[in-house]
Amino acid sequence: MSKQTALKRAGKQCELCGAPGYPQEYTIPFSEGIKEDQASVAVCERCMLEINRNPLDTDHWMCLQSSAWSPHAPVQVLAYRILRQIDDEDWSLNLLDSMFMEADTKAWAEQGENEEASNCADCNGNPLYAGDTVTVVKDLPVKGTGFVAKRGTAVRGISLTNNPMHIEGKVNGTRVVLLTKFVKKQN
Repeated sequence: MSKQTALKRAGKQCELCGAPGYPQEYTIPFSEGIKEDQASVAVCERCMLEINRNPLDTDHWMCLQSSAWSPHAPVQVLAYRILRQIDDEDWSLNLLDSMFMEADTKAWAEQGENEEASNCADCNGNPLYAGDTVTVVKDLPVKGTGFVAKRGTAVRGISLTNNPMHIEGKVNGTRVVLLTKFVKKQN
């Protein structure tokens, strides 16, 4: 395969936002074990600028509501990673919850999360990693819902955010953001 696989696959449109034109190839970082020609996505100039912006423009990334369902693994991976960076938007959390990826694609999407979050720690200073199970150490009212996350509630399979003081997980079937100072890692 040539190095321009994504550009051939996309034709003349961005694989993220669907904008017509002549996209450029973006190679996805943290793609260990993935062939270089299979670890890229065709993106327009605007998406390329937005990928590198900090903080991300959440209004622009609403386009991921379509591209998250792409049949192409690299597009799914990049959409997943961008959505993980938008940790304060309900629509992005809902989209993440509903996304379906094969197990190997999900593992690829999560590559680098542990490296990026080495400074994420629980209330006792224990490092937290994606997939860990934590226990809530204090009753916490959950904003936007009518319930309280009770002390002792286990939150399994946490996800890390770009903020080392926040983690995400499901409590009572609802995806929530928790402050790391109020959780304890289970062994």
